[in-house]
Amino acid sequence: MWTKRALWIICLAVLLPFAAAAGEVNVTAVAVDPQGGDRFGFSVELRHADEGWEHYADRWDVVSLDGQTVYGERVLYHPHVNEQPFTRSLSGVAVPAGVREVLVRGHDKVHGLGGVAMTVTLPGR
Repeated sequence: MWTKRALWIICLAVLLPFAAAAGEVNVTAVAVDPQGGDRFGFSVELRHADEGWEHYADRWDVVSLDGQTVYGERVLYHPHVNEQPFTRSLSGVAVPAGVREVLVRGHDKVHGLGGVAMTVTLPGR
């Protein structure tokens, strides 16, 4: 006979991975297009279990590797419940000449920053 504790542990082991995966935004692909000077265009694919207006991926950022300097931000104004993964672009992102790599990270309305971020090498740097 299973004890309550054993059943509880089994339930957590089965359900916890699904809860964690559904909660945060994952960056799944990034394409970078040099636009001249120190400007770049970014095309970013995100995956998130958008649930509606209260819980959806609402932004992605291009930041320094330490996360302290934001070079660009793409705000997402509505949920993408039936469009997963989805891709959105941002052009004209100014990145200082000495920076060779940036971090692209996602954000959602409930959990904030989190999930899988992606380090990207800037072409020509």
